[in-house]
Amino acid sequence: MKCVILQPSYIPWRGYFHQIQKADVFVFYDDVQYDRGGWRNRNRVKTANGPVWLTIPVAKKGSVETGAPIDSIRISWDRPWTKSHWATVQQAYKKAPYFDTYRDLLEDIYGRRPELLADFTIETTVQIAGLLGLSDRSFLRSSQLKADGVKTDRLVSILQQVGATHYISGPSARDYLEKEKLAAAGISLEYMQYDYEPYDQLYPPFEPQVSVIDLLMMTGPEAPRFIWGDDGTA
Repeated sequence: MKCVILQPSYIPWRGYFHQIQKADVFVFYDDVQYDRGGWRNRNRVKTANGPVWLTIPVAKKGSVETGAPIDSIRISWDRPWTKSHWATVQQAYKKAPYFDTYRDLLEDIYGRRPELLADFTIETTVQIAGLLGLSDRSFLRSSQLKADGVKTDRLVSILQQVGATHYISGPSARDYLEKEKLAAAGISLEYMQYDYEPYDQLYPPFEPQVSVIDLLMMTGPEAPRFIWGDDGTA
């Protein structure tokens, strides 16, 4: 049983969906501390003026400053950010080959008004995963599992609860992951390698660090080929 444990992010890049593709069980790590300035509430899209940030405003009162977990962070609805995000996406991709294909999906996403950030980002990610042929994956939230311990011990607790025998991690975890604890629990370890083929973008030069929306708009049903290629089927 292969498992990935990853913090929920806003319209993530293609590497995030590659991890979903490689997993049998994907756990959204939603009960760890919210990181300001990370990818939990923002991402980038490619425009004629280069990459532009789309940031979901979050309510600060009683949450962000106190190191609250991701699953408690509330979205701020003091301004119509969904309207501005959708306007930016439309302006950036109205000339993209597959804009009309995904228009309804994005209108639905930006028509929602959830209270919690994690609810919005997780639901959006699962929906996009379905477009990429990954609807058969098992999606869980770590907050549902009530894992014990901290750092690697906590990961091991989650992995044991879902019955995982193989853990797939991002490459940056090499610096802190205690692999001997995974081995002691009988769980093998694999690090992701992100080496993706470029694709045509509306506004050269190529920029890889953008939301998967860019890939979908430009390649449509061919998007999986530009993520996992021949690395197995979805």
